[in-house]
Amino acid sequence: MSSSDSVDSRLAPYEALLVVSFGGPEGQEDVIPFLENVTRGKGIPTERLEEVGEHYRAFGGKSPINDQNRSLVAGLEHRLSEMGLSIPVYWGNRNWDPYLSDELRRMAADGITRAAAFVTSAYSSYSGCRQYREDLAEAVVAMGPGVPRIDRLRHCFDQPGFIAANVDGVVGALGEIPAESAERARLVYVTHSIPVSMAQTSGPAGGAYVAQHEAVARTVTEQVAARTGVEYQYDLVYCSRSGPPDMPWLEPDINDHLEALAAAGVPGVVMAPIGFLSDHMEVAYDLDTEALDTAARLGLSAARAATAGTHPDFVDTVVDLLLERAAVERGESVTRSSIGPPGPSHDVCPAACCPNPRGPKPALCGTDEPPYPRS
Repeated sequence: MSSSDSVDSRLAPYEALLVVSFGGPEGQEDVIPFLENVTRGKGIPTERLEEVGEHYRAFGGKSPINDQNRSLVAGLEHRLSEMGLSIPVYWGNRNWDPYLSDELRRMAADGITRAAAFVTSAYSSYSGCRQYREDLAEAVVAMGPGVPRIDRLRHCFDQPGFIAANVDGVVGALGEIPAESAERARLVYVTHSIPVSMAQTSGPAGGAYVAQHEAVARTVTEQVAARTGVEYQYDLVYCSRSGPPDMPWLEPDINDHLEALAAAGVPGVVMAPIGFLSDHMEVAYDLDTEALDTAARLGLSAARAATAGTHPDFVDTVVDLLLERAAVERGESVTRSSIGPPGPSHDVCPAACCPNPRGPKPALCGTDEPPYPRS
């Protein structure tokens, strides 16, 4: 019996779920090879890799991201089983083991012919969407005939479950700072900085990266107010800037912003990393190490909100997106859950969506998808 013969009718045509992530080193000896994978073709000097490598070395050379993906896969398997949905969950990385190409081969060996992919990046941008699609295309071409067909699930930023997980994180963090500071605290939403040019070309019409984050920040703040009775002021800021100093990147930086808040007399802050799905290195180093040190130096009461991680509402979000896309592929009418403007993103990326700043490159899951290798 083939995989397709045993597919649950609620999941058809999908026979598997593939979690697609960034990857991270598992030990000191992995750090530089991992960073070389990440920066290949970008001309980053070895000295810069060593500098960034120190962030990982401070944590024993191990990024938290792989363990967090293992936990997400386990959470998804448990939730799917609870719902009576029989479907295997695979996991492949762009930059470290388990690599996408190896996982696609494992899926093929297991008889999988079609799978839905959940990318662990919630927003539109080249680095957060198309680059994953390019790596999927590269893995498909490398495998050749027999490769499973992959469809990417739409971005999860606008999903009520993703919002609920972040609201819980903010409310929990407010409870970690003194009460006299908590009521007048500023909510500081943090995401990964990207080049301004990349932000401007994100999404089909441009500007999607910032607009999507602003929508999440606004909605989380509204729901925090409903829970606490306090209408907090908030800001959207950035971390983890890299690249040449003369290239404009999204600002303000989290540390610069903390300086400005302290100078303005703000008594406390909650840093909410809405741009990240789990507590990986950008959170562990840029926020939990650098930013919290900055806040302590400035005398700011500060706490960092939890990411969505394996929050039950977030796990449900991934399952909901899988069921939604399966229904779409079966030709059924669906109501897409969303927090509102800018609204749900697309299932299939338009050709000009989130272009590669270094020039066109084949990418899966778009209207310009290259042909699959013939079996």
